Amino acid sequence: MSQLAPVLPDTSALDIPAVLMPYQQRWVADTSPLKVIEKSRRTGITWAEASDDVLTAASSAPAGGMNVYYIAYNQDMTVEYIQACAMWARAFNYAASEIEEGFWEEDEDDKHIKTYTIKFPDSGFRVVALSSRPSNLRGRQGIIVIDEAAFHEQLDELLKAALAMLIWGGKVRVISTHDGDDNPFNTLIGDIRAGRQGGSVHRITFQEAVSEGLFHRVCLRTGKEWSEASEQAWMASVYKFYGAGASEELDCVPANGGGAWLSRALIESRMSAGTPVLRLTCPEGYELKPDDVRWSETQDWLDEHLKPLLEALPADTRSFLGRDFGRSGDLSVDYPLLQEKNLVRRVPFVLELRNVPFKQQEQIAWYLMDGLPNLMGAALDARGNGSYLAEYAMQRYGSSRVKQVMPTENWYREHMPPVKAALEDGNLVDLPKDEDTLDDLRAVQVVNGVPRVPEQRSKAKSDRGKRHGDSAIALALAYFASREINKGPVKASSRRRRQAARMLEDY
Repeated sequence: MSQLAPVLPDTSALDIPAVLMPYQQRWVADTSPLKVIEKSRRTGITWAEASDDVLTAASSAPAGGMNVYYIAYNQDMTVEYIQACAMWARAFNYAASEIEEGFWEEDEDDKHIKTYTIKFPDSGFRVVALSSRPSNLRGRQGIIVIDEAAFHEQLDELLKAALAMLIWGGKVRVISTHDGDDNPFNTLIGDIRAGRQGGSVHRITFQEAVSEGLFHRVCLRTGKEWSEASEQAWMASVYKFYGAGASEELDCVPANGGGAWLSRALIESRMSAGTPVLRLTCPEGYELKPDDVRWSETQDWLDEHLKPLLEALPADTRSFLGRDFGRSGDLSVDYPLLQEKNLVRRVPFVLELRNVPFKQQEQIAWYLMDGLPNLMGAALDARGNGSYLAEYAMQRYGSSRVKQVMPTENWYREHMPPVKAALEDGNLVDLPKDEDTLDDLRAVQVVNGVPRVPEQRSKAKSDRGKRHGDSAIALALAYFASREINKGPVKASSRRRRQAARMLEDY
């Protein structure tokens, strides 16, 4: 008698979470040739990576299948990974060999390295987990997974060997918690964010993982009932366990991440004595003057000081603008950038406004933006009072050219490294040779692993007024505009009048 096919229950309506949590799904879904993740401890990234590696090794070559080589720095990690791969192979119902133990025989110096292998006969590919770093990977092709990369000896050399696999279609996955801000792992992340190195960067802190379901998953595994109170207590106990190391181990902040971010030597090497700084300071109570008087006096100042600088700019160049907004306490700073034919960004001049009324800031902004040649993009500080002018500028010049930016920690994390890289590589030049500009740029510090301007203020040497790294923020916004906003000027055109409108004339 023939056996009936088993009837599988329909579980689609059950309250069962997805196997992978959202941050694990994002990691697996990223097919970049090189991807890197800075992560908290025990967030299950390696477990998720194992699922993707099994799918890859079990697939045919036309479907993207290839060998996978997992490299850990100790045997316990290797065993945990290969067991996860075996579990996923069973879950996916793939024909796979039992875990085979052996040694890496490719080089005499590496015969001590223990290996664990799972073979997939249908595809002909395999997953090989190594207990430590081999001295070379020559002749190998496939996916390289480097786990807890920051703790590998000679990581630079390992990355060089691994990245060579990209030439023939291989892929590299780098997974790690941090181990200091001068570690090659952190350098790799900085290079990718700065655009020096291709690839993508993911980041998952312990708190972010919890917000995306980590403690729910712990409760599911242990059979405990989830509650908000138990989640908070669990988080507190984990942070208490890591103590002073929690920032690095759980919050993805590399240790020793403090101090000035840009060296004086670097900044001064990109300064030019020929770049002027225009400074306009309005006296206390200036906003009480009649509108027409303020407008006329400001217009005279613009015609005398700013107009000659604008008229001297090459008519065929592309320009960008960054603006940090301030009213009474801080400065408003405008940083124009001109993009040269070789893509180097040059600062033609800088405009600083202190205690300038809102209407005059608007007047000055339009004068400047109308006068810059071929304005391709402007990034305006939209925090606090700056939101009005940023929104108005977007309406006036179009959303394709004006971006309203509210710098957050994540914004600084993503967009400050390219500024430093441009300065180091000579792609951002002619900053004004000015003490206050130097102090502003030197004010940028690494706070919780992120380069940004700290809260404390300083006094300007030019007028003894307060400064808060205003030039640094404006420069970062300008460089952001030059990188991210490139759709160019938008010409307005009117459509033909509708027939209904003509028919209703005189009624």
